[in-house]
Amino acid sequence: MSKQYLLGFDVGSSSVKASLVEVESGAIAATAFFPESEAPIKAVKAGWAEQDPQMWWDNAKLSLAKIMAETGAKGEDIKAIGISYQMHGLVCVDKDKKVLRDSIIWCDSRAVPYGEKALRDLGAEKCLGHLLNSPGNFTAAKLAWVKENEPDLYSKIDKIMLPGDYIAMKLSGSVNTTVEGLSEGMFWDFKEKQPAQFLLDYFGFDKNLLAPTVPTFSVQAEVSREAAAETGLKEGTPISYRAGDQPNNAVSLNVFNPGEIASTAGTSGVVYGVLGNVNYDPKSRVNTFAHVNYTKEQTRLGVLLCINGTGILNAWVRRNVAPEGMSYSEMNEVAAKVPIGSEGVTVIPFGNGAERVLENEDLGCSIHGLNFNKHTRAHVMRAEQEGIVFSFCYGMEVMRQMGMKINTIHAGKANMFLNPVFRDTLASTSGATIELYETDGSVGAAKGAGMGAGIYKDHDEAFATLKKLAVIEPDSRNEAAYKEAYERWKAVLKKELK
Repeated sequence: MSKQYLLGFDVGSSSVKASLVEVESGAIAATAFFPESEAPIKAVKAGWAEQDPQMWWDNAKLSLAKIMAETGAKGEDIKAIGISYQMHGLVCVDKDKKVLRDSIIWCDSRAVPYGEKALRDLGAEKCLGHLLNSPGNFTAAKLAWVKENEPDLYSKIDKIMLPGDYIAMKLSGSVNTTVEGLSEGMFWDFKEKQPAQFLLDYFGFDKNLLAPTVPTFSVQAEVSREAAAETGLKEGTPISYRAGDQPNNAVSLNVFNPGEIASTAGTSGVVYGVLGNVNYDPKSRVNTFAHVNYTKEQTRLGVLLCINGTGILNAWVRRNVAPEGMSYSEMNEVAAKVPIGSEGVTVIPFGNGAERVLENEDLGCSIHGLNFNKHTRAHVMRAEQEGIVFSFCYGMEVMRQMGMKINTIHAGKANMFLNPVFRDTLASTSGATIELYETDGSVGAAKGAGMGAGIYKDHDEAFATLKKLAVIEPDSRNEAAYKEAYERWKAVLKKELK
């Protein structure tokens, strides 16, 4: 008997990844991504960022073909399909399901004035009380830009979608979305527990532009005859899970319940925690969306803290401060020789644009406390890593003010979580235990599909084989040193914000 698999796609802005996971063992059978160099982003004007959705589909097919060839899997061996995707993008299709324009993706900032005006006109109390966020630069504001600036194209739109909805449409021919998807676009009213009619009315959107909703874990659609011929998948294979990349990263780390936290620390950094009651930050320093297991009966919210200046700062230090040719692991070894607190050197890490956690202030990156007679590049290497951690902890204070308990942080063993200085500082400053796992977004999407198709009875069964690689406990012996360094960092930040 041939092996049975679950297929997961992760549609990012740099590539589309596909993974096959064995149903019985939970083992990753094969993984591939395309393009192998970073996918292009079109920037016709400063602050714009667009991609052709067809490129995502083409790369999904290439990734799928590679993993099927590698494993020898046939279409009938794949029992369910899950999709993870870059959040907040806008895909517009006409009544024939033809894409009308390139997708305005998550990092495009042209719609900021539309979201800000909506917040002023509707009022913060209305927006935060119902949407849990400012309308900001999310999908609804992007659609408002299209309506005003491309009225002829806007008049042809039959449905709007997120990037994951588009891939599901290409696989099935069906157009639908999820409540989690509506919430990340600012189209879900958490108070009324239905699409946000007041925001649709404000922008003048017909509610029929929104696709019908399906549960996140369910048979949402099935592979069509046309897609089967195009991909080698079997017609009728269920598409049974879909989620934005940050909620899905939490899924891949088995983070479902209140107080559980998932984190990433790549170019930018994210702390994503699950909240069990409806709440929001009155200053909108973090974003709040429906988590994958949110229902009208069960409140499960994903609170998302994003720090733009994370791995990008570490990379800058490697290029501009470290000796030429020094690796990241060598940098970590050098930084580890410097005492906790970097002997008074403090780095404010916000050099990658405006930070939401600072109420959209664009502070830039700065180094404080340098003594030319004492400090070396090693002090800067440690201080920048501590500064990144302290920015995480600063945002986590906001999350705690919202009622979230932060006891354990789940993360993949990748990027800055490979670094002992970063991990030890985060555990000891936050007081949370860090658990590192072997997983990624496409694997999480595959296992989510197993849950949605009923192959796994629940998330505990789906993630029973999730491999824990390491546990980092807070260092109680050096608690005072970490606290002193963090308090000094906050004092410097306070001066910078004046």
